Amino acid sequence: MIHRRLVTLLLLALAMTAFAVEARAQDARLEAARKEGKVVWYTSLALTSSEKVAKLFEAAYPGIKVEVHRTGSQRILQRMMQELQANIKNVDVVHTSDAGHYVLLKDKKLLMRYTPAGVDEFAAGFKDKDGYHYGLRATVNVIAYNTKAIPAAEAPRTWKDLTDPKWRGRLVTAHPGYSGVIATHVLALVHLHGWDYFKALAQNKPMLVQSAVDPSGVVASGERPVAVDGGDYTFYQVKKKGNPIEIVYPKEGVPLVVSPSAITAFAPHPNAAKLFTDFIFSRDVQQVLADTEGLYSGHPKVTYPPDKPRLSDLKLLSVDPEELEKRNEEIKTRFVELFGA
Repeated sequence: MIHRRLVTLLLLALAMTAFAVEARAQDARLEAARKEGKVVWYTSLALTSSEKVAKLFEAAYPGIKVEVHRTGSQRILQRMMQELQANIKNVDVVHTSDAGHYVLLKDKKLLMRYTPAGVDEFAAGFKDKDGYHYGLRATVNVIAYNTKAIPAAEAPRTWKDLTDPKWRGRLVTAHPGYSGVIATHVLALVHLHGWDYFKALAQNKPMLVQSAVDPSGVVASGERPVAVDGGDYTFYQVKKKGNPIEIVYPKEGVPLVVSPSAITAFAPHPNAAKLFTDFIFSRDVQQVLADTEGLYSGHPKVTYPPDKPRLSDLKLLSVDPEELEKRNEEIKTRFVELFGA
């Protein structure tokens, strides 16, 4: 009995020691991050959403600023590579919606291996097996329409419905040369319907915009009443504000876009970058992204608003990041050939 008590006390002491060591390590990182003063975040997350995350972090960690640089996924990669060619090492945390980027960046040894706290619980599709990047968020590409302009009975319900000549001059699409969400969408639908689908879609002369965020505003205004693509979270946000938008999740499948985040190998503020990465992958922040932004999470404990379909209820069209990287130029070139921009 005495021996058993001694063992129990020893185990308790070891646990308390380990906890104290971890607490000291966290305190040391926080102090180091405060000395660095800021974290530079290149992100494709919609500006209102990324600024919200930045403000939450700054409130949690006074004295550490988040410098948000928001643009499209393809522009982020282009900027990062151009800066490195000029020996400019500016970005700490890079987040885009083109998973192929992370194949390239990892191959070039431009990412730091870092596992955010708690991310082991995330779904397999949100984790790099080598520990260099993790899915910060996910969305699916959808169809959306303006309910004042189009009765529900006449709205498109499938991807091929969008090729009907009755939609000529009434559509809007984002561009894979700017948006990683749309590059993923194009590849997924090429797998589903081939390039012939996009040839037919181009005949309807859709309005071209840049970001996957942009179609929601165009549809809400009625300028073009139907979006042929775009992340569902952007339409969800606009609809929540009272705009006349309805979202359609085609039953033949919706392209799933898991958007990775990583710390750069050359991060000028590495401690702040690690602290920020732990923060954005925490259950609390992941829940905020689900509740207020309409995004999906790899965290198993995140819950969703009742008016959002669960990923498990949708037929998901996934693409391989390595194929996306290999075919990125083909996707952009063919799109320009077909749509003329």
